[in-house]
Amino acid sequence: MQELLFLAHRIPYPPNKGDKIRSFHLLKHLAGKYRVHLAAFVDDKADWRYVSQLREVCGETHFVALHPGFARLRSVGGFFSGEPLTVPYYRNAGMQAWVDQLLTARPVRRVLVFSSAMAQYMMGRTLPGARRVIDFVDVDSDKWRQYAQSKSWPMSTVYRREATRLLDYDRRVASDFDASVFVSFEEAELFKKLAPDAAARVSHINNGVDSDYFSPERDYDYPYAAGEKVLVFTGAMDYWANADAVRWFAREVFPLVREQIPEALFYIVGGRPSDEVRQLASLPGVHVTGAVPDVRPYLAHAAAAVAPLRIARGVQNKVLEAMAMAKPVLATKAAAEGIEDAAGVLVADDPADLATLATRVLRGDINAETGKAGRTCVLQRYNWSSNLARLDYLLEGGGAHDAPHALPSVVAA
Repeated sequence: MQELLFLAHRIPYPPNKGDKIRSFHLLKHLAGKYRVHLAAFVDDKADWRYVSQLREVCGETHFVALHPGFARLRSVGGFFSGEPLTVPYYRNAGMQAWVDQLLTARPVRRVLVFSSAMAQYMMGRTLPGARRVIDFVDVDSDKWRQYAQSKSWPMSTVYRREATRLLDYDRRVASDFDASVFVSFEEAELFKKLAPDAAARVSHINNGVDSDYFSPERDYDYPYAAGEKVLVFTGAMDYWANADAVRWFAREVFPLVREQIPEALFYIVGGRPSDEVRQLASLPGVHVTGAVPDVRPYLAHAAAAVAPLRIARGVQNKVLEAMAMAKPVLATKAAAEGIEDAAGVLVADDPADLATLATRVLRGDINAETGKAGRTCVLQRYNWSSNLARLDYLLEGGGAHDAPHALPSVVAA
């Protein structure tokens, strides 16, 4: 069995937030084809309990504790070195030493790097007969650009600098690696325009959804009071873009919904909500749950899911999961972008227009067929095993332009 090195900026288990969902499925897929050696940072103390499970499916492993406070201090060095702050944030001498030792001791000829910050451990390295593929996931430099537009000085200046320096760095990475992938066709096309020198080696791999797990056919406990008319947001609430989204929806959109349907409720479901998010529970009809053991009951028994992100890149897993559950999704354009043929997703950016869509769903004017169309879309286009066939091709030497697109899954809705 060939040996593969997998580097990730965050431990790829459990799959409980966007990047970890993707990295988990990548690891799961690769472990069936290669002897995978895994190195990753652990930035949540609770995740150390899962290290033993990963060691059972991997060859050699190396995990490094990442303390966000110390990492932010390290990242300041980027101002003096001219680097994007993201790179020193994830710099670790022990990680580099482990990678160097592994590549000396083991016949590793396939490398997958997850996120550009981890590319520093493989930049400029030549291994005879090796293939190095990087999964950028999103065009993160553009996300920093969006952050800069929404923040006041001095953070706007810091974020603008990060956008510029990170794009320069990502261009160098893409030129150094054999292939680069992004989470959607749109992300890949944007990066090709920003990095034309590397365009020939840029491709995309769509995310997937475990459609058996996120299935409307299962029985789920009812998490709401009887008869409640609920709109639900699910997602990690320590992520700034998610927090911004629920604040905007709760303050600008939901009051317009309550004017028409006073009994309407908005549930914010996700771990580690900030104080600002918790304070939203003081608004009429708004509930903040914090972490829950399973988001599926909240999706299954809601009238609709909402994804009102104003800053977003790539594909939103929360949207795909709601689609898989056959729920209508009320989304902004930013949240829906990147999902091909997004059936079941109702898009509006204006608060009044989004409120009108929400009102129609709560009144039953938008029927169940809308949600069913979303699940059909997921079954046809967002299947992990078929989508990841492209990764196999790239790792084994295929070119980006020739890489096979995922074949539609033939699965009954």
